[in-house]
Amino acid sequence: MDIFDVLSLIGGLCLFLFGMNLMGEALERSAGSKLRTLLEKLTSHKFAGLLTGLAVTSVIQSSSATTVMVVGFVNSGLMSLKQAINVIMGANIGTTVTAWVLSLGGIDSDVLWLQLLKPTSFTPVLALIGIGLHMFAKSDKKKEIGTIFLGFATLMFGMDTMSGAVAGLADIPQFRELFIMFKNPILGVLAGAILTGIMQSSSASVGILQALADATGQVSYGAAIPIIMGQNIGTCVTAMLSSVGTNKNARRAAFVHLFFNIIGTCILLTVYTIVDLVFAPALFDEAVGFTGIAVCHSIFNVTCTCILLPMSGLLEKLVYKLVPDHEEKKEKTALLDERLMVTPPIALEQCAHRAAELAAFSAQALNGSLSLMKNYSAELAADIREKEEQSDKYEDVLNTYLVKLSSHQISAADNAEAAKLLKVIGDFERISDHAVNILESVEEMREKKITLTPAAEKELSVICGAVQEVTDYALQAFLHNDLDAAVQVEPLEEVIDTLREKLRSSHIRRLQQGECTIIAGFIWSDLLTNLERTADHCSNIAGCVIDMAAENLNLHESLREMRNTNEDFKEKFKTYREKYSIA
Repeated sequence: MDIFDVLSLIGGLCLFLFGMNLMGEALERSAGSKLRTLLEKLTSHKFAGLLTGLAVTSVIQSSSATTVMVVGFVNSGLMSLKQAINVIMGANIGTTVTAWVLSLGGIDSDVLWLQLLKPTSFTPVLALIGIGLHMFAKSDKKKEIGTIFLGFATLMFGMDTMSGAVAGLADIPQFRELFIMFKNPILGVLAGAILTGIMQSSSASVGILQALADATGQVSYGAAIPIIMGQNIGTCVTAMLSSVGTNKNARRAAFVHLFFNIIGTCILLTVYTIVDLVFAPALFDEAVGFTGIAVCHSIFNVTCTCILLPMSGLLEKLVYKLVPDHEEKKEKTALLDERLMVTPPIALEQCAHRAAELAAFSAQALNGSLSLMKNYSAELAADIREKEEQSDKYEDVLNTYLVKLSSHQISAADNAEAAKLLKVIGDFERISDHAVNILESVEEMREKKITLTPAAEKELSVICGAVQEVTDYALQAFLHNDLDAAVQVEPLEEVIDTLREKLRSSHIRRLQQGECTIIAGFIWSDLLTNLERTADHCSNIAGCVIDMAAENLNLHESLREMRNTNEDFKEKFKTYREKYSIA
């Protein structure tokens, strides 16, 4: 093995890692909605969590990424530690899929259909299809498929290059002696853990081991098994690093991942040592290839899970002992965790959940302020102000997070969803501001002992009813992507605009007749302005929902077209005008 072989090895390794990363990211973007569905179905049931972790890791091809994502979920309060344990165990099984895909490179047969399964036979075709789709396809979905093909072809080409570069090691006695040394279980585990810890990917380190095993024929089961055990420990480095700066439960989730692999390694290492002593000549001196590594990797992970899944409660108690609670220090969970950005579709889903909470705060604040006009309550007034502060906080966090998320490589559909959220969260936050403005007007009336005339109270009740209804429609449209609710908003908002002008004219008439004071007039004008602007924000929210359904982000054009050409709009406007008539 000369310097050129070393350079080929480095180049092959770089291509392998790049291809794995490229394929994994493209799979994430393509399967974004499926990942969200899987996590929505997550329950505290052991097997549901196990299958979720297995499925997500199989899709994104990285148990490290899944575990980092779980740490982020726990840190954000979106997942309990008990759920996290089951998902982490499933992730350890899911990561074995990569080794089986790579094992296709070990196919050696004269049968034509088996030769066609060998990656060197079909990856050039995949690369050709992939580059064609990536460069010339117009739809984002096809481009993503092209990227997946290119990533897989690059990964397998890198693997083939590594295998060719290390083939010469088969003739070097020192190399064989090195792997004889790794038959010492402790050294093998340490080697696997250190290599994987540096690369932060057990899939990558398993792939390198497969390449060495296939190209040299010098890797025995006795050397491979301890290294595989160590690789599972080394992959915990990523999760441990990601848990720095998180709350206690998130740190516990990272420790669960570490202890799961350490305990599993200790148990199976003991079994390995006993078997090695009894059956060594028959089994552990035999050379292992691509498929043998994949089999060992799968058996180790599946066995560990079978042993430890029934004892997940004990694992939970163990990490609680290691990271105990302190009552005097009650920790707050993060609204959104940047660790979730490792999987943008999931991060976006959590943004949507937080945006829904912001929307609920705003709607509750507005409904509270409208009810205060009839029955003032100091407790309700304080609650309205608290919800407005929460809305401000949520808007700041969401804006910052979504802007950062948009800088990642995300699909066109997810990018459009992020743009929609950025638009609507500002509108919901402004609704909570108007709620506080209405509250302040009510408090000013109480402080100055100003009362409205019976006619004014009746008019105010009418427009408040309309505003409450339009807010309910906007909230329903956003939370459930309900187009039927969304199309109700714009005609009702037009009615509210008309009502505002009528109520201003009515006030001027009462002022001229001496039935109302100028000071009351100022407050009346403020109330009408805040009510009408609330309806405007509801119109913006509903317009966004309609635009997303039509895959069009030109809000004003959509609303203008609706007003001018839509007969259904005119009919609804007429219905609401009659419903909220003040005549």
